[in-house]
Amino acid sequence: MQHLGFSHKKIKIGSFDFTCCEGCQLQLANHESTLPAFLELLDIRNFREISSDRYDDYDIALVEGSISREDEIERLKTIRKNAKVLVAYGSCACFGGVNSLKNNFPLDETVREVYGDHSVDTMPVQRISNIVKVDVSIPGCPVSKEEVERIIVSIATGSMINFPKYPVCVECKQRLNTCLFDLGEICLGPITRAGCDAVCTTGKTVCLGCRGPAEDINFQSFMQLVADKKLSLGDLDEKLRFYNCFEAFRNDKN
Repeated sequence: MQHLGFSHKKIKIGSFDFTCCEGCQLQLANHESTLPAFLELLDIRNFREISSDRYDDYDIALVEGSISREDEIERLKTIRKNAKVLVAYGSCACFGGVNSLKNNFPLDETVREVYGDHSVDTMPVQRISNIVKVDVSIPGCPVSKEEVERIIVSIATGSMINFPKYPVCVECKQRLNTCLFDLGEICLGPITRAGCDAVCTTGKTVCLGCRGPAEDINFQSFMQLVADKKLSLGDLDEKLRFYNCFEAFRNDKN
């Protein structure tokens, strides 16, 4: 990424939420050990969890959440217009996230079943990049506080932004964890991009792929592993759909 050439002392930054739980913004706001030093670099123009100030001029826009209503589209386009750099952060913004699960149901029928004749503004969930140009994507559910801070500093200084190319399995083995496949569980660690420090699998919880596909994954080999272990393909498909990160691979499989 090219150096942004900020002429002012502090970087103007805004953080915006769409359809989401705001957990990624809270991750950043709650990073108490480094937050004061981090905020010293920034001029917060819009960040509900940190400040009540609202301004429309900012260099970097952090966008959390997926798009699920028509009014969100226009708001997102305005944010994109005002920002020099737009960062999608969190699995909802990057992939559609858990919200995308509603796309598996007939939307009109579901709305009528739940809300009756009451009018509801809703639409199939979309990732941010389907609507506007995204300069940087930071995946995770929630994001890594350290990773967001590092990337924001890299953007500001024009430094190279690097994400791990290898899968979560590498980090998991570095921690000498017992493979969850050996415990009879389907884990997406072999096909998911690392960078989370294998926090879920270290806690004996399977990886659900919130950081999206690692580079050059062998999906067929992964499918064969599931078959060799005689594990449920239905369970596998449910996990692959959870964050909407592996749609291309699911479509190839089907």
